[in-house]
Amino acid sequence: MKNTSLLAKNIGIKFKKKELLIRALTHRSYINENPKYKVHNERLEFLGDAVLELVVTEHLFRNFKNPEGDLTNWRAALVNSEMLTSVAKKIKLGDYLMLSKGETQDKGKAREYILANAFEALLGAIYLDKGMETARAFIENYILTELQRILDEKLYRDSKSYFQERAQEKLGITPNYKVLDEWGPDHKKQFRLGVYLEKELIAEAEGESKHSAEKKAAAKALEIKKW
Repeated sequence: MKNTSLLAKNIGIKFKKKELLIRALTHRSYINENPKYKVHNERLEFLGDAVLELVVTEHLFRNFKNPEGDLTNWRAALVNSEMLTSVAKKIKLGDYLMLSKGETQDKGKAREYILANAFEALLGAIYLDKGMETARAFIENYILTELQRILDEKLYRDSKSYFQERAQEKLGITPNYKVLDEWGPDHKKQFRLGVYLEKELIAEAEGESKHSAEKKAAAKALEIKKW
């Protein structure tokens, strides 16, 4: 059993029901090796996801007069798995997760998804234990503080769509993507894709899905082309 009280102290929340915090940190794989634990964190993750989206949506609605399309893109950048993984790492959430031995050894993309999901589960536990205002304050401290950086660096922009727009505008060419390599079991497939302008390879990137790899390759291509 991990010392979850240290995590609670680090994030400044004193749980009345400590079993909620333990459940939020318990991955499904842990139960397979420890049958005495009956409940994993997926239901809390489901709840935390909804709380997160509501708080972020309300904040954007109340504080910005931009059209719905802008707000949707900004929200997506704030609540996507990359952002949640990043914040989970900041609070060292991975140090407290209860995982199977196999999952503990996996440090790749699968671990990042587990971290993102556990962050949502933690948020669900906070909401159930302390109520909406504490959950809102937690989101403001750890998620909404990233908004200005997202706006300044235009991280809300879909790199694939933007690279296509720029390529068509500047060169009259529509980029195309090709799978260069793929590996791993079906449930943990990895892909390396290249983005091309006609026959010229501009950039390549890896991802846990073809779509993810395409977006990363497009982002690299934008840097290379200085667009």
